[in-house]
Amino acid sequence: MKKALTASVSHTKETIKELRADRQFAVAYLKAELEELDDPNNRAAGLLALRDVAEAYGGLGMVAEQAGISREALYRSLSPKGNPTLKTLLAVLKSVGMRLSVEPENQVPA
Repeated sequence: MKKALTASVSHTKETIKELRADRQFAVAYLKAELEELDDPNNRAAGLLALRDVAEAYGGLGMVAEQAGISREALYRSLSPKGNPTLKTLLAVLKSVGMRLSVEPENQVPA
């Protein structure tokens, strides 16, 4: 007798729920994932993380409106193959109550 399959929970929906519930987690999550922007083979992770945070803090429609771009342009920019401009990146971060910062790389100088 085969066991009936049960519905699974969407990973993205659960992530957005956690991001919305814990602001510090959202900051740490986004900070870690944006480090992936340095790696061309894994750049999508950073863009999709920013998209998750945008969904958690107002939704892409509201974030796009506050960022001054169309919703479609925001979806394209924050897609796995997206390439947002610095202006778009800064506007999205501002609309979710965050900002870009710079830290030294963890490498020891030669």
